[in-house]
Amino acid sequence: MKNLRYSTWLLRVLLGGLLALPAIAEEDAKPVMISSELKSFSMTHNGETVMVMRNQGRANRIVELYQPTYRGKIQPMHPFAPHAVTTIGALEMIGFMQQLESGDEGLLIIDSLARDWARRGTLAGSINIAFTKFKDGECALEIMEESFDVLNTGLSLDSSNAKTLVLFCNGIWCGQSPTTIRTLLRMGDPAAKIHYFRGGMQNWQSLGLTVVSV
Repeated sequence: MKNLRYSTWLLRVLLGGLLALPAIAEEDAKPVMISSELKSFSMTHNGETVMVMRNQGRANRIVELYQPTYRGKIQPMHPFAPHAVTTIGALEMIGFMQQLESGDEGLLIIDSLARDWARRGTLAGSINIAFTKFKDGECALEIMEESFDVLNTGLSLDSSNAKTLVLFCNGIWCGQSPTTIRTLLRMGDPAAKIHYFRGGMQNWQSLGLTVVSV
């Protein structure tokens, strides 16, 4: 009687395991999506085509660089009030990346990280302009004239044709892109043309999205 009960129990366990296998295999075969309709998109970075997607390995984990939780100070959701700079998330950042790749010459995606941090990974299509460069007024003015299409009349800065800027740094605990944005606002760059990706690289990496070299 005991042997019969044991055999019946064992058969149920084996059948249960076999029935579960197709579901597990099917789940593992599903692509890891960016959104319900987007798995990947291409970007040009340093003259090469990069396919941006979430890491397809289900065992993938966030990189060690962004595991510590002690760093920095948490940035407010809208740290530039009363200036109406737009705070964006990862999907909005992806939208700007696609817009840039489509040929929008009036748009720049700026990695505000110090060079040693930026070397550890950045977003495809971005350019690294370290926040430290904006601590020098002359350097900041030169960047605005040469890269942001701000016109220096000698008496004032004309930002009517300034490029739209999307800035990011390490994440919500990092003050590097906010430092740059505050300088731009003080110099008269219009808030309507500035976007702040608050989640930054930590958000990007935590989602398993593609990272490239500077």
